[in-house]
Amino acid sequence: MTDRTTYVTLAGLRGRGWSDAMIGELLGQADVQGRDPRRWSLAPVLLYLLARVEAVERTPEFLGASAVAGRGSAAAGAGAERRRLAVLASIRAEPIEVPRLPAAELERRAVRHRHLLGARSPGGAAGAMVRWQVGYLRHALSRYDTLLDGLYGDTGRAEAERLLRRRVYEAIAAAYPHLARECGRRMAVER
Repeated sequence: MTDRTTYVTLAGLRGRGWSDAMIGELLGQADVQGRDPRRWSLAPVLLYLLARVEAVERTPEFLGASAVAGRGSAAAGAGAERRRLAVLASIRAEPIEVPRLPAAELERRAVRHRHLLGARSPGGAAGAMVRWQVGYLRHALSRYDTLLDGLYGDTGRAEAERLLRRRVYEAIAAAYPHLARECGRRMAVER
């Protein structure tokens, strides 16, 4: 037996197959609206009475709307896949241009970049300068992150970010062979 005072969140409704349009059209206003005390957010928490949700799910209007939403979500999935493939293709095709600097200038910029990031100690390890230089160059190439625009929070985004990082580190290693080992280390760690 179901407790009739049980509520369903928006995420719960979506998990049951509801779209935002269906929620607004078939359920209307939330039964309870308030703030989540466990996290700070300006967005209100909307709760819908489970008994009312189950009653609407048995109606022909819900069945018709869910069939239409199912077709729409398949089309949205196909569109997302096309965007993912297009972004991956653009990342593969985009030439990564690493700034070519004399060794002394690269060291100076790497140290300055580290200090701007708030580092307090000079870092006594022998490989510290190499790490700083790769970090500076990675930051200098962050403009390529705009290639990821259009991908949001799914596995395609993570794959595209990995591909972009790998391409950037490979370009740094090609431009500065003495940094290749550190670039390889970072690629291995970030996998």
